[in-house]
Amino acid sequence: MVSLGCSKNLVDSEVMMGILKAADCELTSDEAASDVIIVNTCGFINDAREESIDAILAVAEHKKTGSCKKLIVTGCLAQRYKDELIKELPEVDCFIGTGEYHKIGEAIKDDFNERLLVGIPKYVHDYDTPRVLSTPSYYAYLKVAEGCSNHCTYCAIPAIRGEFRSRPLESVVKEAASLTAEGVKEINLIAQDTTSYGADTGGNLSGLLRGLIRVKGLEWIRLLYLYPGRVTDDVISIMSNEEKVLPYVDLPLQHINQRVLRDMNRRYTRAGVEAMIHKLRATVPGVIIRTSLIVGFPGETDAEFTELLSFAEDIRFDRLGVFAYSREKDTPAHDMKKQVSKAVKSARLDALMQAQRVISLEKNEALIGHRIRAIIESSSSDDGYILKGRAYSQAPDVDGVLLITSGNVKPGDITDVTVIGAEDYDIIGKIEIV
Repeated sequence: MVSLGCSKNLVDSEVMMGILKAADCELTSDEAASDVIIVNTCGFINDAREESIDAILAVAEHKKTGSCKKLIVTGCLAQRYKDELIKELPEVDCFIGTGEYHKIGEAIKDDFNERLLVGIPKYVHDYDTPRVLSTPSYYAYLKVAEGCSNHCTYCAIPAIRGEFRSRPLESVVKEAASLTAEGVKEINLIAQDTTSYGADTGGNLSGLLRGLIRVKGLEWIRLLYLYPGRVTDDVISIMSNEEKVLPYVDLPLQHINQRVLRDMNRRYTRAGVEAMIHKLRATVPGVIIRTSLIVGFPGETDAEFTELLSFAEDIRFDRLGVFAYSREKDTPAHDMKKQVSKAVKSARLDALMQAQRVISLEKNEALIGHRIRAIIESSSSDDGYILKGRAYSQAPDVDGVLLITSGNVKPGDITDVTVIGAEDYDIIGKIEIV
């Protein structure tokens, strides 16, 4: 299994591996020895599509030189470009869309000859669907919903993954309990829009959090992909008062200029965002706020970018990711006038990241001398550090890491670490022997 793209795609890969393992298939990391190779693709933006195509062509060589009898392509690229791919990639035996990946057990059989399993995405896995974790044993991603109904003008996700549909609360809580029973201590809640959880079924995110808090053995719950206009006072209160719910808010803003937000079809205002951030910082002790921003959206002027840059410098986000706008076919923004040049987008991205680098270093330096809660991940290969981990303020894969100079702990342990040094995005600490 080759899994590309986001954590939501990774969960799909883990479910497919679980289904195959339950069908007595042997999973291997040796591509050359594999009878079946599956590439679970990303098709969100151009760079991701190119990576997916490169990966498909690379593993296709094993049909010539290895033992591979079947090459299967799943995921977003297969869903979005099925008509083109079925013509251009004869090496691929079957393409499976984002709503049919649970049929993987049938697709790998020798007598299965359909090349296309792509329909309108409706499937959502359940708590008892087999799953093989590809993350370390102590943390996992938990997908609480599928699809998206926001229809931002730059984004093809609703077309790729369908309209938003929540999993039943009981299903999510039971899966969390099952994961915890297997040793998971940290659960990262994910969806295209986690704050909309339950909006289609009469529930809500705060109700889900209360259910998860009661799961015995679960120590950390992290909220990822929160839509800025939908973070409720109830969720903020739970984050403030419940130790299991980490004071970590992933809040993809994309922009802050009102004209740009309107053209993006993002339904919030700068005033509303600022009020929410001030409330979070005033209410939730030690809260960490992460955001992502898009530069070079069609029509973005120098003045509108300057407003975005000034906003980021004033708010001083703890974590910040920046993306250059990617012009995507079949989205409203694709045909908007005044497309911004690649050079301008690149310069604006660099300016934002340079500003954030300074902010991040200053925030990390301010931690020196403080004790913070952290999860230990592995031995470190970095010179002078014996362990590597993540503070509560660092989400897997997207944030910096914690480098540890001393301590007698093992991967999966959650412990206090004293910060003794700082880098641009990483922090350095020691575990004091008591």
